[in-house]
Amino acid sequence: MFNIKKQVSKLYISSVLGNLSLTGAWVAILAARGYSLVEIGIAETVFHITSLIFEIPSGILADVFGRKNTLIISNIMRMIGNVIMIFSSNLFMVCASIAFHALSYNFSSGSGDALAYDSLKSVSRESYFEKYASNQMIIYRVCSGLSTMCAGLALFIGHRMAYGTDLLVGIAQTVILMSLKEIRIDPPAQKSGGNIIASIFREIAKCFTESITFLKTAKKAMFLMFCNSLVGALDILLLFFLQARLPQVGISGWTLGIALLIMQLGGVVGAKLILRLKKAKYQHVFAAAAALVLLGVLVEHSGMYLVMTAGGFIAAMGDDALQVRTNALLQDMFPSQQRATLISIESFTFSTIMIVLSPLAGFFFSHW
Repeated sequence: MFNIKKQVSKLYISSVLGNLSLTGAWVAILAARGYSLVEIGIAETVFHITSLIFEIPSGILADVFGRKNTLIISNIMRMIGNVIMIFSSNLFMVCASIAFHALSYNFSSGSGDALAYDSLKSVSRESYFEKYASNQMIIYRVCSGLSTMCAGLALFIGHRMAYGTDLLVGIAQTVILMSLKEIRIDPPAQKSGGNIIASIFREIAKCFTESITFLKTAKKAMFLMFCNSLVGALDILLLFFLQARLPQVGISGWTLGIALLIMQLGGVVGAKLILRLKKAKYQHVFAAAAALVLLGVLVEHSGMYLVMTAGGFIAAMGDDALQVRTNALLQDMFPSQQRATLISIESFTFSTIMIVLSPLAGFFFSHW
């Protein structure tokens, strides 16, 4: 008999293993190895280009071949990227490693949420998904904060040991993922006979076509995706630039890690707070989240690191509150057969907004 508690617990454990890493501060690791900011920028560009190309196809593959399978593929991609980075000796190998890490992100985004929602729906507990999404955001924020604080340890033990440790964690995560049960509310129709390859391509094309058709008619879903992605992009860019701005205004090296952790904990507060505001209208949640993020952006120019840290905290709080509420609403709208594909389209929307806003944000934070 299917045990939903074990299924959800395994998804939580997998998230912890996937987000808690000594290599989270990969930029600092590359800089310590002697790579210039230009070279690091090239590696970052490779990550985003790879993500844009494979984000939607990876979601389609998850819907056609199974979400559990794509989660396992995601972890394999991550481990390949770790192995390449361990033996890397030039920028080409570094970029190859970064590309595999981008693929790992692509194959996991959407698959976990899709599997969780269908698992909950199979036992008529889909109302629990908002709490599940909240817990996942908390795991992400706490693990990201702890990973950032471990940057000094990663630099001390060296990149090979750091990525080797991440490789071992990846093996443990694979074992957890393999024990998951694939649950599909409306599985793709099984066709017998004929050309197998042609049948697979027909399923892929059908999944993509039906996803686009859904988005053309579900304008509310597109609106939610855009609103959530816009606020999320502003928050991510703020926290990213605060990593560089805080030292400039006098914060000490050891205090920086604590400040970055505090800002991540703002997301934990937001993810928990939204569960207490079940009756709040989405428009009000969006307005409050946008206001908090914009306030965080404004106080970034105060020049006082305590105020700037508080700004990052409230921005993360607003972002994660909106993220949890949006995820719950979208999952209720998405058809099961295209669930992972549609989540990937939301991630694609976020990446597109990030590419547009990143250069503007760089100019804003450095000149205003």
